Amino acid sequence: MMTITELTPAKKKLTLVYIDGEFAMKLDTQVLAENGVNVGTQLDDDELYELVQKSEYKRAKEKALWLLSGRDYSRKKLKEKLCTESSETVADSVCDRMEELGLLNDENYARRLASDLLNIKKMSSRGAVYKLIEKGIDKELAQEILDEFECDPVEQIVELIERKYANKLSDEKDRRRTISALQRLGYSWSDIKSAIERFDEEE
Repeated sequence: MMTITELTPAKKKLTLVYIDGEFAMKLDTQVLAENGVNVGTQLDDDELYELVQKSEYKRAKEKALWLLSGRDYSRKKLKEKLCTESSETVADSVCDRMEELGLLNDENYARRLASDLLNIKKMSSRGAVYKLIEKGIDKELAQEILDEFECDPVEQIVELIERKYANKLSDEKDRRRTISALQRLGYSWSDIKSAIERFDEEE
């Protein structure tokens, strides 16, 4: 058995825990209180391990809630954030809980992000798939979500040109830069060429 010999309050709602006269670890202050841990409390290995897990889970859950209050995350990216301070097992448990609460949903997140990428940023479907994957969405799910949107790439490019590049097509150097910018959004050369030709005709 191990004996808690000192509990010292620390920053961020943590407590320094001393066991048998030596510093052992930092644990969440509320977890210690809820489990009746005080100076003089005796613990075996299993009881100490359980306290550590409870503390880690609580800290990870609070971090997840804080992160998700700021913006959406895919499960993969949220887990990566949590794993900087928690074990993979705890991070997975917290992600499971966030999904149960409806705060984490890869499909909904991917659909909202895809809509923004296609309709606001006017990114190509191919470029949007790569962006979703970059954000932690499974490749198959990303493609499945993008297939739900019916987008004419040439029409998308024409809208982009009208909004952003209309005055950058007369000069050859600016035209090349515009084409490069559109390619970075995932558009193919054939679609870009068709869009520019249509824009020139309309002008």
